[in-house]
Amino acid sequence: MAKNGPISQINPSEERRYSLKNIWICSLALKLLLMVGYHSTDFDVHRNWLAITNKLPLSQWYTENTSQWTLDYPPFFAYFEWVLSQFVPTIVKNDGCLDIVSKGQYGLPTIYFQRITVIVSEIVLFLALQWIIDTSSSYSMKRRMYVATASLALSPGLLIIDHIHFQYNGMMYGILFLCLNSARLEKYLWCGFWFSVLLCFKHIYLYLAPAVFVFLLRSYCLNLSWNKRKNIFINLLNLIQWRNSIKLGVVVIGVFAIAFLPFYNTLPELFGRLFPFSRGLTHAYWAPNMWAIYSFVDRVLIQVYKKIPVSRFFLLKIFKFDSSLLQNDELLKTSTRGIVGDIEFFILPQITAKLTFLLTLFYQIMALIPLFLQPTYRRFIGAMTLCGYASFLFGWHVHEKAILLVNFPMTLIVCRDVKLLPAYNLLVACGYASLFPLIFTCNEWLVKVIYTFLWYIIFYFNFKKVTRIPKNKTSGVIVDRIVNGYILSFILVLTITTLIDLLKNKYHVLKKFEFLNLMIYSTYSAIGVISSWNGMCWLYFVDDSIWNDST
Repeated sequence: MAKNGPISQINPSEERRYSLKNIWICSLALKLLLMVGYHSTDFDVHRNWLAITNKLPLSQWYTENTSQWTLDYPPFFAYFEWVLSQFVPTIVKNDGCLDIVSKGQYGLPTIYFQRITVIVSEIVLFLALQWIIDTSSSYSMKRRMYVATASLALSPGLLIIDHIHFQYNGMMYGILFLCLNSARLEKYLWCGFWFSVLLCFKHIYLYLAPAVFVFLLRSYCLNLSWNKRKNIFINLLNLIQWRNSIKLGVVVIGVFAIAFLPFYNTLPELFGRLFPFSRGLTHAYWAPNMWAIYSFVDRVLIQVYKKIPVSRFFLLKIFKFDSSLLQNDELLKTSTRGIVGDIEFFILPQITAKLTFLLTLFYQIMALIPLFLQPTYRRFIGAMTLCGYASFLFGWHVHEKAILLVNFPMTLIVCRDVKLLPAYNLLVACGYASLFPLIFTCNEWLVKVIYTFLWYIIFYFNFKKVTRIPKNKTSGVIVDRIVNGYILSFILVLTITTLIDLLKNKYHVLKKFEFLNLMIYSTYSAIGVISSWNGMCWLYFVDDSIWNDST
């Protein structure tokens, strides 16, 4: 993929060869083949949103509740669904695509139409990635960015989540990359504009908002230089670049006004949909974060308590839990449904929403302090990555799909220094592996496994080929081998979980452990993601050379 040869022998005309067009065509062929494959309930979610925005006046979009799949994305996404609904052909309408019903009844015409809308919307991603390549400052940087952007364009995460499971994340991340490249080019107003647009499409990106806020505040709105010739009052007044701040404020407020003002009569219902605090800490399938490990330990302690009588005294003394709950097998099976009132943990102390918020806030603030002191583009991407890590690892009711919030920004800087590669490899390997349980049908099993494996092998070697190796780089062979060994151990995880799936209908005892595979996936992936976070934190706080734009 990456081109060999001395940089001095490359003339400017050859740089134009770094185009994602062929990659887009190849990926398009695969996505078209997957159109009639498995899709999750998210497919009916978006079908219902098409119907709501098409059939009802705007004032009812956030109050309609015929289906359980109520509209719960910000207004720009609702407008987007309305635009798509205007292009629904008659044959698709007759198929039930635009029916407001409790449960959608549809066939291939609707499936084809909605699949095509995902593919078309992903053009935003390819245009944004191509812009990153085209605006890179040198041939060597274009080469690196080509590998990085190609890995994003072909991401197994997008293939699994968008083109099999069914969502529109490709377009969302395209807007994010428009924001990030605007920041790199010091187009700060555009950076603020694109991120505001993104938040009005999907509010999960609030996890990344602290990094964007601090970066724009420090780079565009503040002037921390101190003129000794002027009095203190004038210096304090000049700390704020008023013209820049006003322009940025007008842009951001303008975007949100366009999004939300049409819903001024139903704003309470709208915000109630966007922030449903009635959900529990985890899903039935734990996202691979700190709470997956916490939940795993709780489940292990339950078995220790039930199987080893001598342990009961010590466990009761240490954790002071209600032992009568452990006698209810049905309750044990439903301990992580994520519904208010359910018991989340039986032996370990309960985790509150306030605690998850404080932990997330603490680790995000720690990442933002260096960004405030050194507001470079690379430091900005590093801080955004760590904000994504903190939200994913410590957040409340985290979706496993949110791992892309960490993976995608980090990809833009991984070529900056070879020391970033172990943390990145561990992140993408375990992050994408954690998405496998989303697709559980036999036909798509082979696609997700083979595609992800080939993607990892191809880009593992290409990243190694183009990543900058600093002169003072110390040996990291041991770390690389540990990381690679852990990633290879996923073959064992995949083998065990596949055998359990194949044999569970033959052996009745396996039916008692219906969530065992999910626990194995989430625990394995959580260890990898947490380890990756530790490595990234060390580099972010200790190795300043990685984050200096001038080197």
